[in-house]
Amino acid sequence: MPEPLRYGINTTLDGGCSHEAGLPPDAESMAFWTDELRRSDTLLYGRVTYELMQGAWRRPASGQWPDWMDDSEVAFAEVMDPMRKVVASTSLDTVDWNGELLRGDVVEAVQRLRERPGRGISLGGVRLPAALAAAGLIDEYTFVVHPVIAGRGPRLLDGVELTLELVERREFRSGVTVQRYRPTA
Repeated sequence: MPEPLRYGINTTLDGGCSHEAGLPPDAESMAFWTDELRRSDTLLYGRVTYELMQGAWRRPASGQWPDWMDDSEVAFAEVMDPMRKVVASTSLDTVDWNGELLRGDVVEAVQRLRERPGRGISLGGVRLPAALAAAGLIDEYTFVVHPVIAGRGPRLLDGVELTLELVERREFRSGVTVQRYRPTA
C-alpha cells in the first residue's frame, strides 16, 4: 500500500495561500501544525516552499532559535528541522537540510516516493500540490482557513477540479477552522 500523501496549507476565506495575506500563526494553530508534522516522516515541497520553510524553520548554525520565536514556534521548528525533505525542482542543483532533490517527471517521481515505507508524506506549497492533485495522487487535504479575505495572491489549487468529502472539522478560538477532506473518487 502506498505511503499516504497529505496536503496541508493555511488559506484565507477566498482561497489565498500567501502568508503575506495576514495569516499570523497563533499558539493553537502552531500546535496543530506541529501535530500534523508528526503524522509524517517526509516533507515534500517545491523549490519556493522549501526555500521559505528553510529560511524560517531551519536551526541556525549557532544552535539557538531566534528570539522572535515563541514556544509554539520553537516546538514546530524542533519537529520540522530534522525531518527528511524532498524537493521537486528543475532549477536547484543541490539541496541540504536533510533534503534530497526530486528530478524528472514529478508525477512519476512522487509515485515512486510513495512506495517507500513510512508514516506518510506531508505536502506543502501551491504549484506542486496542484499538479499532484490533478494527477489524483493526494490522499488527504487539510485546509486551515483563516477569517481573512486576501483579494490577491496565489490561489488554493487554482485550475484543479476535485470533489472532496469532509472527514473532520475543527474550530479554534481565533476563528480559524481546520477542514480535513478526502477525495471521493
